[in-house]
Amino acid sequence: MNPVASNILQRLIDEGGFVSGEALCAELRMSRSAVWKHIGALRNAGYAIEAVSGRGYRLERLTGAPVAGEVSPLLDTVSFGRTFIGLEQVDSTNVKALALAREGAAEGTVVVADSQTGGRGRMRRAWVSPPGVNLYCSIVLRPPLPSVRVPEIPLVAAAAIHGAVTQECPELQAFIKWPNDLIVAGRKVCGILCEMESEPDFTHFVVVGFGLNVNLDPVPDELQGIATSLAIETGRQVSRARLLAAILNRFERLYREWLDEEDLGSLLPALEEHAWLKGRALQIEQFNRVLTGTEAGLSPQGHLLLRQEDGTVVPVASGEAHLRPVNHQ
Repeated sequence: MNPVASNILQRLIDEGGFVSGEALCAELRMSRSAVWKHIGALRNAGYAIEAVSGRGYRLERLTGAPVAGEVSPLLDTVSFGRTFIGLEQVDSTNVKALALAREGAAEGTVVVADSQTGGRGRMRRAWVSPPGVNLYCSIVLRPPLPSVRVPEIPLVAAAAIHGAVTQECPELQAFIKWPNDLIVAGRKVCGILCEMESEPDFTHFVVVGFGLNVNLDPVPDELQGIATSLAIETGRQVSRARLLAAILNRFERLYREWLDEEDLGSLLPALEEHAWLKGRALQIEQFNRVLTGTEAGLSPQGHLLLRQEDGTVVPVASGEAHLRPVNHQ
């Protein structure tokens, strides 16, 4: 997508309604016929743009997966997103990225799809993945580190996505829910799934996948009260291309900083500041047991610190954290 068409698209997204042709001509310093040509380019790219005489142009809906032409001009990365694979539909972006990684895909390779037929999260739960509204993305990483450090990566990704959401939607207050979710208005807006192939002392590759509810509205009935979207909470459409670029820019920077440290180190203050579970009474479900206690922070390795009833603090490496009802505290 050319820069002028990209600017027109962003103007229509920001307005959320009609923008007059006269206003676009003045802002872009071009003729009506030139504006019309770029509107045509946007329509050819899959964007539904309504034109009404006397009112101007309006973006009816955002459709189609973000493509390299939209995202690349917004990147300041070295490797993240420089190999960009945009698909209309896929079973799972993680499955596709894993296959590419096994074939030697370079670090920073990005797979994005407009919809998924087999989207999944942790514990192999299904991830609802309708077309035209959300971000479904997977990134190939090749950290030169032992596999013991890989469980820290979801929190690096969460910090990056949190920062990007806050940048693009400054009116929202977002939180990171250990170990891999983003929460807005008490409901889930993003989930992160990391998968890897490794040996004890060597990591062949890691695939970081995330599903982010961007313009989903309404939420499916089965997810009412559980999930939300950026559009629902802001009351406006959010550019998936701009948001994806912001995520990739932040993720690469935080990832490079993390590689230079021995653990999560400098990320811990931000992770704890924006922690959804901070100081709350929890029940953590693991495969063979249930732990209860109060959240007491994060370890440098990204383990949740749980203060038990006897006052001891234990690190929890994995599990499903739930808030305990008040009468059980």
